[in-house]
Amino acid sequence: MEKGAIKVVSTFLAAVQKGDNATVAASLHPNIEWSQPGSNRFSGPKKSSTEVFQMVGGMLEVSAGTLALTDVKVTAANGNTVACVVHWKAVKPTGVVLDVDNIDVYTVENGQIVKAKVYSADLAQEDDFWLN
Repeated sequence: MEKGAIKVVSTFLAAVQKGDNATVAASLHPNIEWSQPGSNRFSGPKKSSTEVFQMVGGMLEVSAGTLALTDVKVTAANGNTVACVVHWKAVKPTGVVLDVDNIDVYTVENGQIVKAKVYSADLAQEDDFWLN
C-alpha cells in the first residue's frame, strides 16, 4: 500500500514541478478535500479539483507566474497516507519573495489523491506574500 501511495504522490509532485497539468489533474480525485493553511485569500478548504486549480491559478497570477515547487525533501508513508516536506519559491513583480518549506499530507485511494492538508513552516511569510 505504501509503495503505491508514494508512487501516486511522487508522480503528482513531479508533474507540479514540470507544469504537467494533465498529470496533475489525473492525480487528483475530482472531489478532493484540500486544506490550505493561513489567513490569506487562498487559505481554507477546497472541495474539488476545480477549486484547487482555481487556487493555484490565483497564486500564479499573484506571483506573476514565478511560483515554483523547487524541492521535494522528504517523502514518507503510513498506509495510504503520504507526508512530504516540500519547498516553494516565488517572487512578485514588486520584489517581495516567498521562500518557504511546507509539510503536505496526502491521502491516496484507488490511485488518486483524495485529501491534502498543507502545513506551512512560516505562515506569517505566506500570509504576507499572498495578502488579502
